[in-house]
Amino acid sequence: MRTRVRYGAVVAAVGMLLAGCGGGPGSGTVAPTADGAEGHVEGGYPVAVNDCTGAATVFDAAPAKIVTSNASSLELLLRLGAGDKVIDTGFPPGKGALPGELDTQAQNVPVLGRSVIPKEKLLGSGADLYVDSFAAMGNMGGMGDAPTEEEFKAAGIRHIHLKSTACASMSKAPAADLSAVEQDILSLGAVTGTTGKAKELVAGMKEKTDGVAKALGAIPDSARPTYFFFDFDAGTKQPIAVCNRQVANAVITLAGARNVFADCDADFKPVSWEDVVSRNPDWIQLGIRNRGSEEADTKAFDEARKWLEGNPATKGMKAVQAGNFLRIRSEHTTIAGVDNAATVEEIARTVHPDKVKER
Repeated sequence: MRTRVRYGAVVAAVGMLLAGCGGGPGSGTVAPTADGAEGHVEGGYPVAVNDCTGAATVFDAAPAKIVTSNASSLELLLRLGAGDKVIDTGFPPGKGALPGELDTQAQNVPVLGRSVIPKEKLLGSGADLYVDSFAAMGNMGGMGDAPTEEEFKAAGIRHIHLKSTACASMSKAPAADLSAVEQDILSLGAVTGTTGKAKELVAGMKEKTDGVAKALGAIPDSARPTYFFFDFDAGTKQPIAVCNRQVANAVITLAGARNVFADCDADFKPVSWEDVVSRNPDWIQLGIRNRGSEEADTKAFDEARKWLEGNPATKGMKAVQAGNFLRIRSEHTTIAGVDNAATVEEIARTVHPDKVKER
C-alpha cells in the first residue's frame, strides 16, 4: 500500500480548490468583457475579466510581467505567444511535459515555487498580473496563506483565475463540454493582446471535439462504457473521484463514455474503494502526473496498473480483468488546456475503436 500524499497539497496541482477570486486594480470599472472574447478585437482595450462571483478586473493595456500559478496557466500563455511576459511560475512543468519548443520555453521560466508560491515571494515578484489556476492557497496542504485582494492591490498585481478549474465547484450544472476551458483561452487572449491566436487555439479544439461528436453520432447511454479516472498520485488508501463539475467529466462525456462518479455534484470528492468496486467500471484511466521523462512516466503507469491488479479489493473489477486501461496523464484530463480536446479524441478512439479512427 502506497503512502497517501496529503490530499490538500496534491489536488492543488489540478486546480480543485475554491475561494473568492480577484478584483485587483481597476475592479468594477465598466469595460468590454473578455468573457465575450469571441468578438474581441486584437489588442483592443480596455477589457475586463470577471471572477467566480462576477466581479470584474479591468485591463487598460496588456500586462508586462506575469506570474503563473502552475504549469497549466504557463502553458496557455506560451501557446498564446505571450510567454515572453511570464517572469515566474509555481508548480513548474516537468521536463518533456510540453511538446517541442514549448518545453524549451517552459524550462527557461524562473521558478518562484516548486509547489504553491509563498505569499511573500508572490507579492514581492514585481508582477502586474497573477494568473491563478487555483482558488486559494490557504487550504493547500498548509503551504501558505493566499494574499488578500487588498494585498494584491497594494502590490500592484491584478489577480485573475482560470475559471474552468478555479470556479468549478461553484458551477450550478455538470461540465458537459469544453466551453469553460475555451472561454479561459479567449479571455487570456483578450487580456494579453493575443486574441487572434486564442481564436486559433479554440478552433483547433472544436475541430477535434466536433469530429468525435460526428463519429459517435447520437450514441445512447447503453452504448457508452463506464469510466473511472484513477488518480494514482493522490494515493491509494482512499481514491479521489472526479465529479461532474470537473473538466474531466466533460472530457469523458464528450468521448462517449460515462463517468462512474457523474452523480457527484462537486469537482473532486474522496470516496471509498468499496464505492469504486460497486460501480465496476468498464475502463480505467491510469492518472499519473508528468515524471520528467517517458521512461519515468511508463514506470508510474506500470505501478498504477500493478496496484489495481494486485489489490484484493480491485483486482476483480471488469476493467482490471479485461486489462482495459488508458495511459493518459492527469494534466491532460483534469486541468484546463488545449490538450483536453486531444484527450477526448484519445479516449474515444480507445473505447469506441469501431467509430473513432486515428486521424
